[in-house]
Amino acid sequence: MTYDVIYIGSGHAAWHGAQELARAGKKVALIEQEKVSGTCTNFGCNAKILLDGPAELLHHLHNYHGIGINDAVNIVWPELMAYKHQVIDPMDDVMARILAVDGIDIIFGHASFVDEHTIVVADETYTADNFVLAMGQRAAKLPVAGTELTYDSKDFLDLPEMPTSMILIGAGFIGMEFASIAHTAGSDVTIIEYADRALANFDAEYTQRVVEIMSEKGINFAFGNAVNEIKATDNGYIVTTAQGNQFEAAMVFDTTGRIPNIDHMNLEDIGVETNRGGVVVNDYMQTSVSHIYASGDVVAKTTPRLTPTATFESLYIADILLGKENEAIKYPAVPTVTFTLPRMAQIGVSTTEANASDEYQVHNINFAQLGMFASHHDQEAKVKIVLNRDKQLVGAAIIGDAAPELVNTLVPIINHKYTKDDLNKTIYAFPTASAMLPMLLANFLA
Repeated sequence: MTYDVIYIGSGHAAWHGAQELARAGKKVALIEQEKVSGTCTNFGCNAKILLDGPAELLHHLHNYHGIGINDAVNIVWPELMAYKHQVIDPMDDVMARILAVDGIDIIFGHASFVDEHTIVVADETYTADNFVLAMGQRAAKLPVAGTELTYDSKDFLDLPEMPTSMILIGAGFIGMEFASIAHTAGSDVTIIEYADRALANFDAEYTQRVVEIMSEKGINFAFGNAVNEIKATDNGYIVTTAQGNQFEAAMVFDTTGRIPNIDHMNLEDIGVETNRGGVVVNDYMQTSVSHIYASGDVVAKTTPRLTPTATFESLYIADILLGKENEAIKYPAVPTVTFTLPRMAQIGVSTTEANASDEYQVHNINFAQLGMFASHHDQEAKVKIVLNRDKQLVGAAIIGDAAPELVNTLVPIINHKYTKDDLNKTIYAFPTASAMLPMLLANFLA
């Protein structure tokens, strides 16, 4: 079978572009090893945010303890998990039917290149003029004794019962977010982290405050500990670190990160360059083989590996292949959120970068004090804004329950270089957090 374009993978890094090409008359196929529409839809963000919902609600209720809310509410995990399956499980089939309407073929199995224009999947051969590598990433495994005893993010998001206790190895996005959910659901949580802090890419002050709040709630942190062995016991597992510390729990999750799915595809044999970060591409998302492109988490890149950036890249490649785009890819400001409790978000120039340069100024906005009514009595809500020499907003860091929505209000302000006059001529719904922030921001802009 011959196609104009074959995508290896069917997640957001693939299907958005595939639809554009198919609707333009191209013959398109998606190769998928597991479930149609990939990790985010089936095993990642969608399931996580669904399971996070009740934890977030309880966190919001806590803001009103002593000033109007006193009754305790508990998460019934088996019911919540049943609801997750009800919502998430049909999604791959629904997506497959949507793609079929556009005439996109879905081929199941592992793809391996025979030559630059040919792949084999389940003993069948397929050729194409162009390929897009969109295989995504999978959970990493620590190279230590007993690593096979650990569970990963897919296991967490499919837990039939919440364990009485758990250890999360790694204080990045996955470990910190899962810790917030699990603790709220009643598990005794310990996070073991090799570094001296959590969430290294986020504002250090805000991250430290999140760790303090999580610790006050009862989540245990062990920073500066390198895991070197995991052993099974009659009651669960023991994790030993190189520093001589031992931790016990009913389950151990490896949340140290993710690695690209580039194995057993003969990429090196056909000349596609890869490294530890994934598939190497140029500014046009082309690999070292010009008719083979790559998008999404499998790409070796500094741009955040997020669903929206995967979608952006997928659509960009489609425009390149349709002749609608001939310029190098240019990313807009990319907002990033960590769904801890409380939340954190950031966009554009980081506070670390800004503080190290005389090109920028960092200003603090105590959002909790200035907009308490709009932030639902969230006493942690704060914003750091980064301005350039022209007093334009170029970056921000946010802590607080409304951080995900607040950072989205800043996206057009940064991308379109709004001035004070632009903000003053914009009307937002009020009283809301998303109205308060631009109102306060206007005082700092030129």
